[in-house]
Amino acid sequence: MSNSSKTRVMINSLFCTIVAGVSLACAFQANAAGDPKRGAADFRACSACHSVEPGLHLSGPSLARVWGRKAGAVEGFLRYSNALKKSGLVWTEQTLDKWLENPDRLIPGNEMAFPGIKEKKARQDIMAYLKAVSEGKAPSAKSGQGGMMGMMGGGPMPNLKEADAEARVKAIRYCRDTYFVTTAANQTIKFWEFNLRIKTDSGANGPHPGKPVLLGAGMMGDRASVVFAGPAEISPFIRQSCE
Repeated sequence: MSNSSKTRVMINSLFCTIVAGVSLACAFQANAAGDPKRGAADFRACSACHSVEPGLHLSGPSLARVWGRKAGAVEGFLRYSNALKKSGLVWTEQTLDKWLENPDRLIPGNEMAFPGIKEKKARQDIMAYLKAVSEGKAPSAKSGQGGMMGMMGGGPMPNLKEADAEARVKAIRYCRDTYFVTTAANQTIKFWEFNLRIKTDSGANGPHPGKPVLLGAGMMGDRASVVFAGPAEISPFIRQSCE
Protein backbone atom coordinates (compact mmCIF):
# COMPACT_ATOMS: atom_id res chain seq x y z
CA MET A 1 0.00 0.00 0.00
CA SER A 2 1.34 3.42 -0.95
CA ASN A 3 1.97 6.11 1.61
CA SER A 4 -0.95 8.16 0.26
CA SER A 5 -3.29 5.17 0.60
CA LYS A 6 -2.13 4.57 4.16
CA THR A 7 -2.73 8.24 4.94
CA ARG A 8 -6.27 8.07 3.53
CA VAL A 9 -6.99 4.95 5.61
CA MET A 10 -5.71 6.66 8.75
CA ILE A 11 -7.75 9.78 8.06
CA ASN A 12 -10.88 7.72 7.38
CA SER A 13 -10.29 5.70 10.53
CA LEU A 14 -9.80 8.86 12.58
CA PHE A 15 -12.92 10.42 11.08
CA CYS A 16 -14.99 7.36 11.91
CA THR A 17 -13.61 7.35 15.44
CA ILE A 18 -14.52 11.03 15.91
CA VAL A 19 -18.00 10.53 14.45
CA ALA A 20 -18.55 7.49 16.63
CA GLY A 21 -17.34 9.41 19.67
CA VAL A 22 -19.61 12.36 18.94
CA SER A 23 -22.55 10.06 18.36
CA LEU A 24 -21.84 8.25 21.61
CA ALA A 25 -21.55 11.54 23.51
CA CYS A 26 -24.79 12.79 22.02
CA ALA A 27 -26.51 9.56 22.89
CA PHE A 28 -25.18 9.80 26.46
CA GLN A 29 -26.40 13.39 26.81
CA ALA A 30 -29.80 12.44 25.48
CA ASN A 31 -30.05 9.54 27.93
CA ALA A 32 -28.70 11.62 30.83
CA ALA A 33 -31.12 14.51 30.38
CA GLY A 34 -34.00 14.25 32.83
CA ASP A 35 -37.58 15.35 32.40
CA PRO A 36 -38.53 18.24 34.75
CA LYS A 37 -42.24 17.39 34.52
CA ARG A 38 -41.64 13.86 35.71
CA GLY A 39 -39.21 15.25 38.25
CA ALA A 40 -41.88 17.58 39.63
CA ALA A 41 -44.13 14.58 40.21
CA ASP A 42 -41.29 12.61 41.84
CA PHE A 43 -40.41 15.61 44.02
CA ARG A 44 -43.75 15.36 45.81
CA ALA A 45 -42.17 12.69 47.99
CA CYS A 46 -39.54 15.28 48.99
CA SER A 47 -41.96 18.15 49.61
CA ALA A 48 -42.81 17.05 53.13
CA CYS A 49 -39.28 18.14 54.11
CA HIS A 50 -38.21 20.63 51.41
CA SER A 51 -39.92 23.55 49.72
CA VAL A 52 -38.86 25.14 46.45
CA GLU A 53 -39.78 28.64 47.61
CA PRO A 54 -36.91 30.99 48.52
CA GLY A 55 -36.58 31.35 52.28
CA LEU A 56 -39.30 28.82 53.12
CA HIS A 57 -37.53 26.19 55.20
CA LEU A 58 -39.29 23.09 56.50
CA SER A 59 -37.53 20.29 58.36
CA GLY A 60 -34.98 20.60 55.55
CA PRO A 61 -33.73 23.75 53.78
CA SER A 62 -35.41 25.37 50.81
CA LEU A 63 -34.15 23.98 47.50
CA ALA A 64 -35.18 27.06 45.54
CA ARG A 65 -31.68 27.84 44.26
CA VAL A 66 -29.85 24.62 45.01
CA TRP A 67 -28.12 24.37 41.61
CA GLY A 68 -24.55 25.58 41.89
CA ARG A 69 -24.91 26.41 45.58
CA LYS A 70 -22.46 25.43 48.30
CA ALA A 71 -23.76 22.60 50.48
CA GLY A 72 -24.89 23.58 53.96
CA ALA A 73 -24.98 27.29 53.22
CA VAL A 74 -28.61 28.38 52.78
CA GLU A 75 -29.23 31.62 54.66
CA GLY A 76 -31.70 31.28 57.52
CA PHE A 77 -31.52 27.49 57.89
CA LEU A 78 -30.04 26.45 61.25
CA ARG A 79 -30.33 22.66 61.24
CA TYR A 80 -27.47 21.53 59.01
CA SER A 81 -25.26 18.72 60.25
CA ASN A 82 -21.61 19.59 60.86
CA ALA A 83 -20.65 16.96 58.30
CA LEU A 84 -22.61 18.74 55.56
CA LYS A 85 -21.38 22.20 56.50
CA LYS A 86 -17.76 21.05 56.47
CA SER A 87 -18.05 18.99 53.27
CA GLY A 88 -17.04 21.82 50.93
CA LEU A 89 -19.34 20.40 48.24
CA VAL A 90 -21.06 22.46 45.58
CA TRP A 91 -24.32 21.09 44.24
CA THR A 92 -23.71 20.19 40.62
CA GLU A 93 -25.20 17.46 38.44
CA GLN A 94 -22.49 15.07 39.59
CA THR A 95 -22.70 15.78 43.33
CA LEU A 96 -26.50 15.92 43.38
CA ASP A 97 -26.69 12.59 41.58
CA LYS A 98 -24.40 10.98 44.17
CA TRP A 99 -26.32 12.61 47.02
CA LEU A 100 -29.70 11.46 45.73
CA GLU A 101 -28.34 7.96 45.21
CA ASN A 102 -26.79 7.57 48.66
CA PRO A 103 -26.36 10.58 50.99
CA ASP A 104 -24.48 8.58 53.65
CA ARG A 105 -21.90 7.37 51.15
CA LEU A 106 -21.28 10.85 49.76
CA ILE A 107 -21.17 12.63 53.14
CA PRO A 108 -20.77 10.24 56.07
CA GLY A 109 -22.28 11.59 59.26
CA ASN A 110 -24.95 13.76 57.63
CA GLU A 111 -28.29 13.87 59.44
CA MET A 112 -30.69 13.56 56.51
CA ALA A 113 -33.14 10.70 57.06
CA PHE A 114 -33.20 9.61 53.43
CA PRO A 115 -32.11 6.20 52.11
CA GLY A 116 -31.48 7.37 48.55
CA ILE A 117 -32.98 6.75 45.12
CA LYS A 118 -31.52 3.76 43.32
CA GLU A 119 -33.15 4.36 39.92
CA LYS A 120 -30.92 6.65 37.86
CA LYS A 121 -33.77 7.87 35.65
CA ALA A 122 -35.73 9.09 38.66
CA ARG A 123 -32.66 10.93 39.97
CA GLN A 124 -32.13 12.57 36.59
CA ASP A 125 -35.76 13.70 36.48
CA ILE A 126 -35.56 15.22 39.96
CA MET A 127 -32.31 16.98 39.08
CA ALA A 128 -33.89 18.36 35.91
CA TYR A 129 -36.77 19.69 38.01
CA LEU A 130 -34.45 21.30 40.58
CA LYS A 131 -32.42 22.90 37.80
CA ALA A 132 -35.64 24.28 36.28
CA VAL A 133 -36.60 25.62 39.72
CA SER A 134 -33.21 27.32 40.08
CA GLU A 135 -33.63 28.90 36.64
CA GLY A 136 -37.18 30.04 37.38
CA LYS A 137 -38.66 27.77 34.71
CA ALA A 138 -40.64 25.37 36.90
CA PRO A 139 -44.35 25.87 37.73
CA SER A 140 -45.08 27.11 41.23
CA ALA A 141 -46.42 24.66 43.79
CA LYS A 142 -50.18 24.48 44.17
CA SER A 143 -51.65 25.43 47.52
CA GLY A 144 -53.59 22.91 49.55
CA GLN A 145 -57.29 22.84 50.24
CA GLY A 146 -58.82 24.55 53.25
CA GLY A 147 -59.99 22.92 56.45
CA MET A 148 -58.31 20.52 58.81
CA MET A 149 -58.69 17.50 56.51
CA GLY A 150 -57.43 19.47 53.51
CA MET A 151 -54.19 20.18 55.36
CA MET A 152 -53.36 16.52 55.96
CA GLY A 153 -50.60 14.63 54.19
CA GLY A 154 -47.58 15.77 52.21
CA GLY A 155 -47.17 18.47 49.63
CA PRO A 156 -46.46 22.18 50.07
CA MET A 157 -46.94 23.64 53.53
CA PRO A 158 -50.29 25.45 53.81
CA ASN A 159 -50.54 29.11 54.75
CA LEU A 160 -51.94 28.80 58.26
CA LYS A 161 -52.97 32.44 58.28
CA GLU A 162 -55.62 31.45 55.73
CA ALA A 163 -57.01 28.55 57.76
CA ASP A 164 -60.79 28.39 57.83
CA ALA A 165 -63.04 28.10 60.87
CA GLU A 166 -62.85 24.29 60.87
CA ALA A 167 -59.08 24.48 61.42
CA ARG A 168 -58.71 27.57 63.63
CA VAL A 169 -58.53 26.63 67.29
CA LYS A 170 -60.65 28.62 69.75
CA ALA A 171 -59.94 26.69 72.95
CA ILE A 172 -58.07 23.66 74.29
CA ARG A 173 -59.08 21.88 77.48
CA TYR A 174 -57.04 19.11 79.09
CA CYS A 175 -58.52 16.43 81.37
CA ARG A 176 -56.52 13.44 82.60
CA ASP A 177 -55.26 11.85 79.34
CA THR A 178 -57.48 13.73 76.87
CA TYR A 179 -57.30 17.04 75.00
CA PHE A 180 -60.59 18.65 73.99
CA VAL A 181 -59.89 20.93 71.02
CA THR A 182 -62.63 23.38 70.10
CA THR A 183 -62.44 25.05 66.69
CA ALA A 184 -63.82 28.39 65.53
CA ALA A 185 -66.61 26.38 63.89
CA ASN A 186 -67.67 25.33 67.44
CA GLN A 187 -66.72 21.71 66.87
CA THR A 188 -64.96 19.96 69.76
CA ILE A 189 -62.64 17.09 68.86
CA LYS A 190 -61.19 14.73 71.48
CA PHE A 191 -57.62 13.45 71.26
CA TRP A 192 -55.69 11.04 73.41
CA GLU A 193 -52.82 13.13 74.79
CA PHE A 194 -50.18 10.99 73.06
CA ASN A 195 -51.81 11.61 69.66
CA LEU A 196 -51.88 15.42 69.81
CA ARG A 197 -48.69 17.27 68.99
CA ILE A 198 -48.06 20.87 70.01
CA LYS A 199 -45.96 22.78 67.48
CA THR A 200 -44.88 26.33 66.66
CA ASP A 201 -44.42 28.10 63.34
CA SER A 202 -43.08 31.64 63.46
CA GLY A 203 -42.60 31.85 59.69
CA ALA A 204 -44.51 33.82 57.11
CA ASN A 205 -46.98 30.95 56.66
CA GLY A 206 -47.45 30.37 60.38
CA PRO A 207 -50.72 31.17 62.18
CA HIS A 208 -51.68 34.61 63.43
CA PRO A 209 -50.60 35.24 67.04
CA GLY A 210 -53.22 33.90 69.43
CA LYS A 211 -54.96 31.95 66.68
CA PRO A 212 -53.48 28.44 66.59
CA VAL A 213 -54.43 26.04 63.83
CA LEU A 214 -55.36 22.36 63.96
CA LEU A 215 -53.74 20.11 61.36
CA GLY A 216 -54.98 16.55 60.92
CA ALA A 217 -52.58 13.62 60.69
CA GLY A 218 -52.87 9.85 60.48
CA MET A 219 -55.02 7.68 58.27
CA MET A 220 -57.68 7.16 60.94
CA GLY A 221 -58.11 10.83 61.78
CA ASP A 222 -57.14 10.14 65.40
CA ARG A 223 -53.94 12.21 65.35
CA ALA A 224 -53.34 15.90 64.85
CA SER A 225 -51.10 18.86 65.57
CA VAL A 226 -51.98 22.23 67.03
CA VAL A 227 -49.66 24.89 65.62
CA PHE A 228 -49.06 28.11 67.58
CA ALA A 229 -47.32 31.27 66.40
CA GLY A 230 -44.79 31.02 69.24
CA PRO A 231 -43.98 29.04 72.41
CA ALA A 232 -45.13 31.77 74.80
CA GLU A 233 -48.73 31.17 73.68
CA ILE A 234 -48.91 27.48 74.55
CA SER A 235 -49.28 27.27 78.35
CA PRO A 236 -51.75 30.17 78.74
CA PHE A 237 -53.92 28.78 75.93
CA ILE A 238 -54.38 25.24 77.32
CA ARG A 239 -56.82 25.10 80.22
CA GLN A 240 -56.67 22.15 82.62
CA SER A 241 -60.19 21.26 83.67
CA CYS A 242 -62.41 18.17 83.80
CA GLU A 243 -65.66 20.17 84.00
